Parts: sequence; C-alpha cells; structure tokens
Amino acid sequence: MLDKVKKKFVPYPKGREVKDDSVSEIKNLIAHLSLKRDLLIEYLHLIQDKYRCISKSNLAALSDIMKIPFSEAFEVATFYAHFDVVDDSQASPPDITIRVCDSLTCELSGSELIINDLKKKYDKNTVRILRAPCMGLCDHAPACEVGHNHLKKCTLASIDKAVQEKSVHSSIVDGITFNEYKANGGYQLLKNCYGGKISVDKIIEELQKSGLKGMGGAGFPAGKKWEFVRMEKSPRLMTINGDEGEPGTFKDKYYLEKDIHRFFEGMLIAAWAVDSRDVYIYMRDEYPGILKKIFREIDVLEKEIIKDRVKIHVRRGAGAYICGEESAMIESIEGKRGLPRHKPPFVSKVGLFGKPTLNHNVETVFWVRDIIEKGYEWFSNQGKPGHKGPHSYSVSGRVKNPGVKFAPAGTTVNELINNYCGGMLDGHKFYGYLPGGASGGILPSTMGDIPLDFGTLEEYGCFIGSGAIVVFSDKDDITKVVLNLLKFFEDESCGQCTPCRVGTEKAVKLLEKKNWDKNLLDELVTMMGDASICGLGQAAGNPIKCAIKYFGSDLK
Repeated sequence: MLDKVKKKFVPYPKGREVKDDSVSEIKNLIAHLSLKRDLLIEYLHLIQDKYRCISKSNLAALSDIMKIPFSEAFEVATFYAHFDVVDDSQASPPDITIRVCDSLTCELSGSELIINDLKKKYDKNTVRILRAPCMGLCDHAPACEVGHNHLKKCTLASIDKAVQEKSVHSSIVDGITFNEYKANGGYQLLKNCYGGKISVDKIIEELQKSGLKGMGGAGFPAGKKWEFVRMEKSPRLMTINGDEGEPGTFKDKYYLEKDIHRFFEGMLIAAWAVDSRDVYIYMRDEYPGILKKIFREIDVLEKEIIKDRVKIHVRRGAGAYICGEESAMIESIEGKRGLPRHKPPFVSKVGLFGKPTLNHNVETVFWVRDIIEKGYEWFSNQGKPGHKGPHSYSVSGRVKNPGVKFAPAGTTVNELINNYCGGMLDGHKFYGYLPGGASGGILPSTMGDIPLDFGTLEEYGCFIGSGAIVVFSDKDDITKVVLNLLKFFEDESCGQCTPCRVGTEKAVKLLEKKNWDKNLLDELVTMMGDASICGLGQAAGNPIKCAIKYFGSDLK
C-alpha cells in the first residue's frame, strides 16, 4: 500500500478573495429579487447598470452569495457584450457610452464616417465610442445609442447635443393603451378560454387552417407546435423569443410599440392552450424602452386580467445574437452562456429547466386573437395565389420609404420597392438585396420577381427568415456588403464549435484580400455548413456563396 502523503498546510484561503463590503453592496443591490441560479444574468445587469461595469471583486461577491464558483460567474459575464468585466485596478468606463450601429443598412448610410468623427471629437476617457450590431432602427439609419437613448438618423451634431445635455435615458412609445385595447374587445377571447367557452382543439384547428407559421425565421406551423408540446407530460413552460437580432429586422419592435396588448393576449392564449403556468419573455437589451413598457403593462395585466393564473417572467438579453436560436435563448434564461444545444431532443420535449416548452416569436402570437375572432380565412386569404397569409417585411437600405411593410405573402422585392417604399432613392439604381437578413443570402436585381415567402427561395440558396429585406444599389460595392455580413458573424459566433468559430474568422481574412480565392472560400463555406452545430455557422457562408454565384463578374 502506498503511504499517504500529508497535504501541505496553506496559511491563506484558496481562490479569489471575497471582500465583505462588496458582499454587502451586492446583497443590497439584488435584495428585491429572490436568490436563484437562473437569475445570474439579471444580477449582472443590476451590477452593470449601477457601476457601468462589473469589477472582479463584485463578481466574486456575487458568486459567493450564489454559492457558485467564480469561474462560472466569470464565464457567463464575459460571454455577453453588454457586460464590462474589469480588474479592480482598472478605472470604470466613462459616464457616457455611445454605441454606433455598424450593421449593413447603417453602414450604407454612413455610420463608418460617424464612428471615425466621434473618435476624433471625444477624449476616450470622457466618452466611450463603441461599434454595435443592429439596433432595430434600420428604417432610421444611421442609428446610435447615447447611453440608452436611441438617436434616429443620427449626425455628429445630434449626438453631441445628447452628450452635452446628458440625454442618456430611453423613452417609451405608448401605442394602444390597455384601456383602449380592452374597450375594443381586447382580452375577451382570453376570458372565454379561461371560462371554458372555447376549446383548445378548436383554436389549434383554426391556427392550422390559417397557415400561421413561426415568424422568427424557421417558419414551423404554429398549430402543429402547440400539438407537439401538448403531447408531453406536465408541467410545461412557455417562452417568447424577443431577441430580434437579425440585421435588418425590426418588425417585432414595431408591433410591441404599436399594440403590445395584442401580443400579450396571443401569448396568454398560447400559454393556456399548453397548460403553462409560467411564461418567460426573453427581450433584447437593445430595446430598453420596450422593456420598461413590458414591465409596466405586466403590472396592469396581473391586476386586471390574469390574477394568479399564470406568472410572467421577463429576462433581459445582454447583447448576444446567438440567443435568437431557441436553445441558446433557453440556456440564457437559465442564467448560462447562450450556447446552442445539440438536437434532438427539441425544446418541445426537453426545453427550459428540462421541461416541455412552447417557444414562439413575438409576431407569431400577435396574430392569434385576430385569427380566432375573424376566422382562419381572414388570415390565409391575405396571401397571393399559392401563399397563405400576410407577411411583415422589414425593408431598409436604398429605398425612399423604408419601414415595416404589411403585404401579402409572396410579394416580390420589386413590388415592395415600387408599391410600398416609393421606389429607390434618387440617383440610385436597384442592384441587389438580402431577402432574409444577414443569413438569408444575397440576390441580384435581375432576380427581383421571386415571391418572398417560406419555401420559395431555398432553390436559389437563400431563405426568407424573419423577412428582413435590405436593398442596395449600383453605388454599393458587393465585396464590402459581404465583408460587413461576415464580420458580423465572426463577432457573434458563440465559439462553441470550431467550424463556426474558426470558419467565420478565416472567411473574413480571405474576404479582406483584394482578389478572392473562390475555390478556397467555397471549400470553407461548405465545411461550415456541414459541420457547424447551429444555424449561425450553417448559414454564415450564404452571402459568400451567393456573391460568387450571382455577382461573380463584379467581384473585385
């Protein structure tokens, strides 16, 4: 038998030192919330909001309070772009941070010049200048955020005015109020559901006949999803994916600002249908005004409508595009890094906290009330021949009147430009477009008469996704368009799988060269598509493939 080796006595505690004053501060800061592991990201938000950063001493205090390893808290905090983790010896970030959107539409509108001018104008120790991905203001490009104050069609002068006035707080767009919504029959359908006056089977039947699909990008039939979740044993949960991060997409923002209670009623009917007593709304942190509005209106709902029937939980995203993927979003709600899960099992079987979960996009549930009250044909007949329902197209870029265009499913980009957007900007000729945001591929103007709907673009190597249509002109360089999109994917890759993490990085390096190595790019994109875990890596190469296939003669 081997002799036992006596461990050497260490006269000081192992690990990071926990400061008593930091523990006291953090306890007071999070005291209004219950102490739960899945609230880690909410606690991190509170620390970031108060101190403008997360010092390692405060992070150590939080991990001590939660009884989790410091490394676990650290890996979560450093995963999300909206958390600034700093050493105790480092100074806090400046009082004001300006985030300028550098996604495609804003870049087309001059955001790069604004970023450069801001860096020259301000001392970095006084005002921090950061690049940021899409803010959902593509119809008001270029956009920026001073603190949490969004500026539309921003200029150096308008930004400086906000800085000088310290105008850094978000505003709420009220839209239709609770009383107005209720006065027009709002929540009566929900009350009928609660009162047993309408059956779940009847509602599911109407949804399936209507052709309502998931409007977040996947296009899965909504009614079928409800059926799958109901097949699983209780307890069941429901999640709403409000992490509208696809560049060029802003339709959910539009509906939440315009008519938030129609969204709430559809959400609560869906929760009732699958017998979920808890609903988790995951809302992107880039929509601070909408978050305030959600909290405010939930207070009204709990008092006036839902009582104790269902509990609505709100979770703030923290600047991670990957959390738009449903399993990554669920990981984030659980207070973890937003890493996509391997499938199967799908979330309808093993979802949030391991329970069967119904997950929907904001717009999907927005239409539930109208479909049930007006009948499935009201919705399905709004599509063009061969297509069901209307579509909310987020149109931006080189058009005169960008915005959310409510049009029949199957509408073409030429029709959107000419009939809904007032044509191209003066001096610009239609050259190409993104039919489905950054990941949906790129098509030339010569293919502008393809119906835009689920299942119509796949044969061309594209897809409609969330319906983000970005139009560019003959004055735009296709190589710069592709590079902008790939830089976005490189930055937003969660890093879990090598094909996506390394593939997006190598793709950017190859695209930055003057002459593209098309064979090497094709090999790289194929590998990423075949081997990546989730849709980000699988679709990140679409802009490259489409550019080579459809714009080959114009590549520089």
